[in-house]
Amino acid sequence: MTDTPGWASPGSAPSSEGREPGASGSAEPADRPGDTPSAPQPDANPQGPGVKWSKEQPPPGQWSAPTGAPSPNQTPPPPPPGPGRGARPPMVPGPGSHGAGYGGPPAGYGGYGTPGGYGAWGGWGGPPPAAKPGVIPLRPLGVGEILDGAVSTMRTYWRTVLGVSLGVALFTTTTLVLVQGFVLNDALAQVQLGSRDANPDDVFRALPDVMTGTGVVAAISTIAMLIATALLTTITSRAVLGRPVSIGEAWRDARPQLPRLFGLILLLGLIVVGVMCAGAVPGILVVLVGGDDVMGAGLLVLGLLGATVVTTWLVIRFCLSTPALMLERQSIVKAMTRSAKLVRGSWWRTFGILLLTGLIVRIVQALIAIPFTVIGAAVSGDGINNLLGTGGGHPGWTTLVIQGIGTLIGSALTLPISAGVTVLLYIDQRIRREALDLELARAAGVQASGTGAPGPVPRS
Repeated sequence: MTDTPGWASPGSAPSSEGREPGASGSAEPADRPGDTPSAPQPDANPQGPGVKWSKEQPPPGQWSAPTGAPSPNQTPPPPPPGPGRGARPPMVPGPGSHGAGYGGPPAGYGGYGTPGGYGAWGGWGGPPPAAKPGVIPLRPLGVGEILDGAVSTMRTYWRTVLGVSLGVALFTTTTLVLVQGFVLNDALAQVQLGSRDANPDDVFRALPDVMTGTGVVAAISTIAMLIATALLTTITSRAVLGRPVSIGEAWRDARPQLPRLFGLILLLGLIVVGVMCAGAVPGILVVLVGGDDVMGAGLLVLGLLGATVVTTWLVIRFCLSTPALMLERQSIVKAMTRSAKLVRGSWWRTFGILLLTGLIVRIVQALIAIPFTVIGAAVSGDGINNLLGTGGGHPGWTTLVIQGIGTLIGSALTLPISAGVTVLLYIDQRIRREALDLELARAAGVQASGTGAPGPVPRS
């Protein structure tokens, strides 16, 4: 048997010359198939000179002489056990045997009963499991493992994660309820859209208040989401290493990058708006200049569809910019470049994972919000009419508060999942492309036993 580095022939220890213990100086067998037994040579006598047999031989009843053919009814005894291995399995004579009557390797010799003998992993049946110091194993991840890692982060470090998400959701929901109750309801009350008396002048008078209220809610929500994303990115990156982090520690780590993160979100928003406007301009120009409303409307629809496709492609291409900026301390442009590099070649996989995550988040939010919406509508008679679409008014404070509670719970539970999936997707892409699992294993102080091992790699 040819030895490979790190192990020797089973049941024996190699000698200084690389042969089995007890082997003679010649590498040739005592007899060859088809040879007739010949008389022993003078120097082949076990008691004669020039013999290279060890002085410590087993008793004659357990070991036969190496020369001569055995008797027909004689069963060869098993060899003595090797050091550290235990007794060998019995060797079964096979057809065409010679010498001592051993017809090839014994049954189970290759791996001591392991199917297939010594494989690439010493008969273990597969590669060793990857190290898992935290919420994910340090190897390429599948879709289920990414989603499970995000949920495990929220479940394991629920005090920190829910503290961040609940605080952000409370701030944004309170702002939304106040703006809707004080600004939007009053502005929309001036315009009875379901009434036959509604006219364009009322709509234009209410438009500034509606845009102001919507802008305030959007700005506050964006700032709150930026803070939540920054903190949850730090928390998730620590959870991968199995290290807990408090809200204060996460804030200290994320605070220096918040201005750049705000600039990144602003730049991405401008890019999306610019692409959508570019798609709508041709149709608008045809309507204004040519006067052909039908052609202009068709061109407008086609332009918006094309712009939507381009916008989707850009959003997925730059979706990993936030974790790249936060974890690598990159600038805005370099973070976008890093995201494009990591997503290249995996655009559809990234799109599918984010789409699945978005669907799960929306379903969970709807399942939580619908009961609160029904309860809020049942509390107020106007709410029931508005819910059924038969009322012309707007929900009162009681309805808004109850609906806000449902929105608060849904946002607090789903925000960590969205942020966690993005961070784990970034880490997964770096593991696949840059062997980040080795650095993570060293940082966690564990041995990545399965790292770099051949075997099936999740493709989904």
